[in-house]
Amino acid sequence: MQRSISNQKPIVPFIYIVLYVLYSTLGSIYPVLPPLLSILFVLFSRALRREDFTAVLLVSFCLLVFEANYGYLLFSSIIYFYMQHKLIMPKIMQNFSCSSCINISYVLFTYLGYFLFLTLVSNIFLLEAPEINYYIIYYIVIEFFIVSLL
Repeated sequence: MQRSISNQKPIVPFIYIVLYVLYSTLGSIYPVLPPLLSILFVLFSRALRREDFTAVLLVSFCLLVFEANYGYLLFSSIIYFYMQHKLIMPKIMQNFSCSSCINISYVLFTYLGYFLFLTLVSNIFLLEAPEINYYIIYYIVIEFFIVSLL
């Protein structure tokens, strides 16, 4: 298969999608593997800033896989990430100048804010409220180090 000169987008993101799907299925079996939710938010936010529609679609697909593996509402993470990107993170970036403060806010608002968002949605629509476990502290610490490397 030959690629045209005008289409120079790499095929590598599709390989990352396949690897994330495999990792996410292993993460749903082994709870010590973090779900990489905050990393997906960072990628989602960067894709929105660059206005890269393909990257937004690919990250959205990964978020749908995350929701399916962990039993969350369909499109809830995409809606929350968009709201976080447009409403919460501009205020954080305006008030803080240190990059580690912004990185920890990425991770904290992603995990804790998503839990609060799911709780709010479940109360509005009279659904079962999500449960939080102590693995979330482990996930926050691990993903803070990973987001700091990005």
